[in-house]
Amino acid sequence: MQLARDTDLTDYLIAPDPAAVRLTRAVRGVDHNGEQTELNVVEERPLTIFLNRQEIVTAMTIGDYPQYLALGFLRNQGMLRPDEDITGVDYDEELETVVVRTARATDYEDKMQRKTRTSGCAVGTVFGDMMEGLEGVSLPATPMRTSWLYALAAKINRTPSLYLEAGAIHGTVLCQQDRPLVYMEDVGRHNAVDKIAGWMLSERVEAGDKMLYTTGRLTSEMVIKTAMMGIPVLASRSGFTAWGVEIAQQVGLTLIGRMRGQRFVCLSGEERLIRDADPASVAEEPRKSGRKGAEA
Repeated sequence: MQLARDTDLTDYLIAPDPAAVRLTRAVRGVDHNGEQTELNVVEERPLTIFLNRQEIVTAMTIGDYPQYLALGFLRNQGMLRPDEDITGVDYDEELETVVVRTARATDYEDKMQRKTRTSGCAVGTVFGDMMEGLEGVSLPATPMRTSWLYALAAKINRTPSLYLEAGAIHGTVLCQQDRPLVYMEDVGRHNAVDKIAGWMLSERVEAGDKMLYTTGRLTSEMVIKTAMMGIPVLASRSGFTAWGVEIAQQVGLTLIGRMRGQRFVCLSGEERLIRDADPASVAEEPRKSGRKGAEA
């Protein structure tokens, strides 16, 4: 059983396209009854990101919006400044590479060497660099109405998506008040966030009045990326990690999890919430739904 699909996409600037070519592939198999079956599965393909002449990383991705993914990854790793003069973003589909060019000369050799030398804990290296970027972060006291939260959850969870089509994927949505604006999906929730960061950087979109909604866990890295993007509210159907909560409290980020039907829990930044909706007036979700909040 899955949530009813909402075909009204007028609020979105970018919405998922489950029918897009190259994002899924039909695979034949055998079901529990031993009968032949065919299932659409999500594609994974490598994308190598260059900053000027330097190769930075190869990420596994579904392959849509590669330019936004490259820009967002570099921005969230602190390699691009918020006001960066970007002179070009070139994608080569055959070589599966994106080259981001800047007017400023860049050299992150030391940073990449540190990552290489600690390849067994590369995530820790990236995390440490991102933590340094949190110094001086100040998030605006933008209010968040609970009526907006309920409206967003109802809209997003009924939007046609690659998740509802094939599963095995995460979604992240940039929202403003009760309107979902940009909905990105990818095999990794961090890729989906980076795509949104890249779109915001490319379009020079203001972050202070926005909220980020994700289908994945509210981990430390998700909190750090949201704060570095300047977005004051992060919400999810899923749960929290202790470190994610601790960092959110340190930087003053509103962190809302376990959003299902009329229920949610806020573990940081509760002062932004304006409780203008009666939870009893919100319909409960079916016990089984198309989205599962406990996914990784």
